[in-house]
Amino acid sequence: MRRWSCLAALPYLLSPAYAAGLGPSSGEPVAPAVSERASSYSHWLEERSMLQQARVLARHYSGNSIQWQHPYGQPQPHAAVARASVWFTAYPASTIAASPGTSVISTLAEERLWSAFQAIGIQGIHTGPMKRSGGVRDLGYTPSIDGNFDRISFEIDPAFGTEAQYKAMVAAARSHGAIVIGDVIPGHTGKGPDFRLAERAYADYPGLYHMVQIEPRDWGLLPPVPAGHDAVNLTPAAVDALQKKGYIVGQLHSGIFYEPGVKDTDWSATDVVRGADGVQRRWVYLHYFKQGQPTLNWLDPSFAAERLVIGDAVHELAVLGDGMLRLDANGLLGIERDPTGRVWWAGHPLSLTANQLIADMVRKLDGFTFEELALPLDVMREMSRGGPDLSYDFVTRPAYDHALLTGDAGFLRLVFQLMREYGIDPGRLIHALQNHDELTMGISHFAVHADETFPFRGGRLTGKELRELVRREMYERLLGERAPYNLKFGEGVASTTATVVAATLGIRDLGALKPGDVERIRRLHLLLAFYNAMQPGVFALSGWDLVGALTLPAASVRERLADGDTRWINRGAYDLLGSNPQASQSAAGLPRAVALYGSLTEQLQSSDSFASRLARFIRARAELHLQSARLADVPAVQAKGLFVLVHELPDNTGLEITAINFGDRAIDESVPIRGAATGSKAIDVLEPQAPPLDLGPDGRLQLRLNAFAAKALRIKGPVGP
Repeated sequence: MRRWSCLAALPYLLSPAYAAGLGPSSGEPVAPAVSERASSYSHWLEERSMLQQARVLARHYSGNSIQWQHPYGQPQPHAAVARASVWFTAYPASTIAASPGTSVISTLAEERLWSAFQAIGIQGIHTGPMKRSGGVRDLGYTPSIDGNFDRISFEIDPAFGTEAQYKAMVAAARSHGAIVIGDVIPGHTGKGPDFRLAERAYADYPGLYHMVQIEPRDWGLLPPVPAGHDAVNLTPAAVDALQKKGYIVGQLHSGIFYEPGVKDTDWSATDVVRGADGVQRRWVYLHYFKQGQPTLNWLDPSFAAERLVIGDAVHELAVLGDGMLRLDANGLLGIERDPTGRVWWAGHPLSLTANQLIADMVRKLDGFTFEELALPLDVMREMSRGGPDLSYDFVTRPAYDHALLTGDAGFLRLVFQLMREYGIDPGRLIHALQNHDELTMGISHFAVHADETFPFRGGRLTGKELRELVRREMYERLLGERAPYNLKFGEGVASTTATVVAATLGIRDLGALKPGDVERIRRLHLLLAFYNAMQPGVFALSGWDLVGALTLPAASVRERLADGDTRWINRGAYDLLGSNPQASQSAAGLPRAVALYGSLTEQLQSSDSFASRLARFIRARAELHLQSARLADVPAVQAKGLFVLVHELPDNTGLEITAINFGDRAIDESVPIRGAATGSKAIDVLEPQAPPLDLGPDGRLQLRLNAFAAKALRIKGPVGP
């Protein structure tokens, strides 16, 4: 059937009219031959569309008792953390194959790799998007424009491997007591078969997207599409004109991927497209991200977006065998223009409803979900009441990096105080080092609460003032002459954890690092790992962290930076096993990054390596069951670089104290520890041979920490009031 469809479609696809994107004018009858060819091409597209794949998949689970075996109506953060509390976050495009000719997925299924992961204490692997992405032109596929975040099929991307290899990776993880964590992208797709059918007004496919048909009499409002392109980004003036005519809600002013002349607004217009009915149309469509990532419409009468996304989630869980799913950009699922003329596009209530639907279906099928979007604390609180089980920690990530860069943990302490006020449980957060994105510094809570005042450094600042101050201090230390190896991206910085540390240490030339410099970088890198590991919830780290990757020289990825996406410098290729030393780049063409610490194979042979020392943190974490603990207190302290957390361990087995000195000077301070019995002793978890510390009669503990040092202490016994 597929071969027949392709052959039947060829005459139409090769015709001059199709090549020009033209057809009969609106309302003209369609010649039978042309209509037949168009129908064949529509059939070819529909066979490969995600909406059709979702229809077929749903038939296997509708009316099936499997739907009623698991609770689903409420988030289950503790059950999700219990399933896997230490994650490796992969990035397929950066993964160097274990050997020439081996696929990325087979590399991630390697027994040697999973033995190394198990030795470190890793219990889950988040693969990143691995399904076919990009677009469709005629009968061919076009490549991804955003690291496979422009999904167009439920099929595994052939560039990464096969479905059978993916299932083998799932089996390898299970044999080592771990799970595989996949992805659902509920906000947008690529320009694949679904979008091409929507452009052709075929069946209910237009209902998938936030797209609007523009009447021919108003085509003059739309700019021409440049040769070789299928759409053109609209200017602010064009968006305003269309809004005035009542076609669209108007400008979002989101600034996501903003690049003058490339993306001036979040709206683009298609060229003239002949529909399945023979009518010519031009559409305007929304894309929060790049032009090739059309936004899904979660409130269309067809409910097509819901069917597509739920189908994708079912495929991840029931076909591929994933145990958990990321919901990418899940706060951008609703949009409307309010009576004041403001366009409401982030944190819309429709996002809450949509997230509830996805998360409920995943829990119904015995999986869990987590969200990855930087949101204000009040929106996070609302999301936590019925949506994803876990949330990525974009809240404290810029704050702990600010503490390291400035030697002042005041902003980090403030963020924790606000989390407690808003009821944000650190135990449902994924505390991470680097991921595929930039170091995000939107600090959204203070942007939304711009006029509210907050205590900081002995005074009070408005949210706007505080946000500007923190970002200015971080930019000054992370960019420019001081750190030319990092680049600005949006409201953040394209960097690796190692280059954030290098900037902290005042290292300007990464090409002249000495062994002593590498050790200093490793020491501070471990300090940040300690911060993330020694608190409740999930601890996540990337391949770039494990090997100590530096950013790539911008010149080496110049073509990828052409649209302003500087994040490619922090996505250098890495060889976790060190088994393919001849490879200068990944299969996706990303150059190999400089790896300060070496491969995991090399590191695990040394007790003093980054990976081996990291493993000690993780073992201590597991022995304490710290992932299931409860944050009890964030004590007030005097030293500006000191940061202390007090956790109640599960089953009333005592307290754990995480103490970190982010400053470059030693600290000796008495800190109050609430809940500990008088006369208790605090044992150093990582150095149990060290003399225990006595808790004073006033309930205070004397903490002595060297510069850039940390301790995990345990006080056994029942917890007091």
